Amino acid sequence: MPILRDFEDGIGEKDQQERYISAVERRLENVNRRLNMLRTIVGIVFAVLLVGLCEARQSKVKPGIQVFLESHLDLVRGKNVGIISNPTGVLPNLTNDVDLMHESFKDEINLKAIFAPEQGFRGAQQAGESDGAYDDEKTGIPVFSIYGNTSEEINEIFDSAGVDTILFDLQDVGARYYTYVWTMSDTLEGIAGTDKQLIVLDRPNPLNGNTVDGPILKSNFSSFVGRYAVPTQHGMTVGELARLFNDQFVPKKTDEKKANVEIVWMDGWKRDMYYDDTGLPYVMPSINLPTFNSVLNYAGTCLFEGTTLSEGRGTTHPFEILGAPWMDYHMAEEMNKLDLPGVLFAESHYVPTFSKFVNETAVGVQIYITDREEYNPLQTALAIMIKAHELYPDNFDFTDSNFLKLSGSTYLKESILSGKSLDEIVDGWQSDLNKFKKLRLNYLHY
Repeated sequence: MPILRDFEDGIGEKDQQERYISAVERRLENVNRRLNMLRTIVGIVFAVLLVGLCEARQSKVKPGIQVFLESHLDLVRGKNVGIISNPTGVLPNLTNDVDLMHESFKDEINLKAIFAPEQGFRGAQQAGESDGAYDDEKTGIPVFSIYGNTSEEINEIFDSAGVDTILFDLQDVGARYYTYVWTMSDTLEGIAGTDKQLIVLDRPNPLNGNTVDGPILKSNFSSFVGRYAVPTQHGMTVGELARLFNDQFVPKKTDEKKANVEIVWMDGWKRDMYYDDTGLPYVMPSINLPTFNSVLNYAGTCLFEGTTLSEGRGTTHPFEILGAPWMDYHMAEEMNKLDLPGVLFAESHYVPTFSKFVNETAVGVQIYITDREEYNPLQTALAIMIKAHELYPDNFDFTDSNFLKLSGSTYLKESILSGKSLDEIVDGWQSDLNKFKKLRLNYLHY
């Protein structure tokens, strides 16, 4: 009997141990379940706090990316998402859009690919370059360059990446020559007539949304620094341009097809705002626009890329200083005599480290904006060209292919070389410009 009792006691102890182990396992499962729930809650709270930090900056404007993350995630739920972005794709607290979506919105946004414009996703390349295909080191998300590709090739890249919804979050600079809006137009043409959707996350026009100026691009001069018939300074946001492009120009290139495009508009932006009125931090749109002052000049001085004058590349003041080895101190003196509105000129001596006149001393002018409400970047640049042609006729010239693409026609070159005054040149583009201004009104949101 004692032996049998011992045997029964052993069975009882074993059963108790199994029940105890089972109870512990159940408790561990409950703990893990609660931890996972806590992690999810913490992740959501963290994301909300990050977006909320944008409010703490007291910026007057909420860019499209912030509005999207706060209230429009329904646009991408259940979709395979890609994004066209670069270092300008940030929230007001400077959090990168891709980094934030990857870290804190995985359950809401299936971000499968990044598409890089000119100068690359992380912005490391120079003008005219991109950085090919690779996996982003920080997020592991594959990056595809779409710079230099045709609209058909861009759509094929989207197919290969397995996306059906593409976010567009790039900061434009308000001038026709800047390539980011043409990356957008090529995307619109590429997805026109397909089941893909482009969602444009709107951002400010840094030059304000009222100033519209310059000659209209002619169709036979269409290039990647100007695809469609818009003026040099269009006074529109990227969202407004997307609506204009998709309605007026994309159908002409795609057998009357349009793209499926959605705009997430900004909150708080007004047309009279310059970029530094918005309260948003200035992030370089590209390496050669290091300051907002360089952007203010760019709508005019970018034209010097197509001339024998240096536009200041290879210095710390690109698009603010202009010169050449054959120019001298007379240029600044003569420019100040013109008494142009909102601007003064200082004599400048500099040695570019790349681009034109590498390791040579260039002499010329530095542009000082004294009143940006009065300053006209395009007309100021044309006045400099007219004066350079007058003072240095044997040296100042246009590099035909590049200048004609930038200016959008032969009009500016022919006018300057024929000796027309600035007023005559400006009067000559008013008729076409007024037609654009009237068309433009149909697509303004703000």
